[in-house]
This record gives sequence, structure tokens and C-alpha cells, in this order.
Amino acid sequence: KSIPKYPSTIGVITSPTGAVLQDIKHRVSERFPCNIILWPVPVQGNDAAELIENAIRGFNKIDKTSKISKPEVLILARGGGSIEDLWCFNEERIVRAVFDSSIPLISAVGHETDTTLVDYVSDIRAPTPTGAAEKSVPVRDELKARVGELGLRIHSSFLSKVNNNKDHLRNLVRLLGKP
Repeated sequence: KSIPKYPSTIGVITSPTGAVLQDIKHRVSERFPCNIILWPVPVQGNDAAELIENAIRGFNKIDKTSKISKPEVLILARGGGSIEDLWCFNEERIVRAVFDSSIPLISAVGHETDTTLVDYVSDIRAPTPTGAAEKSVPVRDELKARVGELGLRIHSSFLSKVNNNKDHLRNLVRLLGKP
């Protein structure tokens, strides 16, 4: 699975409190604003693995009859912590849910030096939650600049073609001579 270049909806699986969600929302909004759907889960503790698995599978079950749009990409995110804090991301049920996901999933668990089993089965591993947001959307200003650049090339090419056709027509008229 590949991450779509221009997603209209991103599903985020993380804790509703804390900086992770705000970092993702902020980075997406400044780069390429799109719809973000939060599936709130605890990111550590006894129930975390089951609830994270349910979130991944729940996003994948969304269909055209649902009231919300199915995300084109998922971000599974959690800030850093000790190996014990991150342990639920090594649980088989989450690893299998990530592997089974038909929606491309970016793993953004911990800091750059942290590694969990989820990182190995996700479509992309981001070093941080902010990095996951960056990998999920393009930079709007770069797209605008590229579109402007392509517009100038099309305009220049069009003018060149028109001028070539004018020159060709003048040459044909000269060959005809005077009646």
C-alpha cells in the first residue's frame, strides 16, 4: 500500500489529550489542510492494546454507507516513553491489525530512537508524530509554486506554437505568390 499524495481525510489513532494530537493537527493544517478524524484511545495501560486494535479495524470497516468518510491514510501515534510505556505497540493483536489494514498506516510511536514491532509492519515508520503528519500530506505552497511553474511553461509553449504557426503560414503565403 502506498500513502496517497493528496489525502482528503486522515485517521489518527492516539490519545485525545497531550501534545501528539495537537502536533499532528498543527503540521497538517500548515502544510495541506484536510479532514482529520480522531479515534481516541489510551496509548498505554491494560486496555490500550485492545482499544488500539479496535480503532485500526474500525477505521477499516468504514464504508460508503457510513456517515463519515473513510480515511485514505491512518496515523498511529504516541509520544516517547520508556519501553514499558510503549510495550502495547509490541502486542500481537496490534501488530496483526496494522498488518491487516487495507488503509495505509504510518507508525509514529515514540521518538526517533524508539522501535516497536508495529514499526516493522506499518507502511511507513515516522520518527515522530510530527514526522508522520509531514509524510501524510504534501506542502501546499510547494504545490502552488509547481502549478504556477507549469502554467508558465504551458503559456510559453502555447505562444511558441502560435508563433511557429504564424511563421509557417507566412511562408506558405509567400510561396503562393500574387494571383
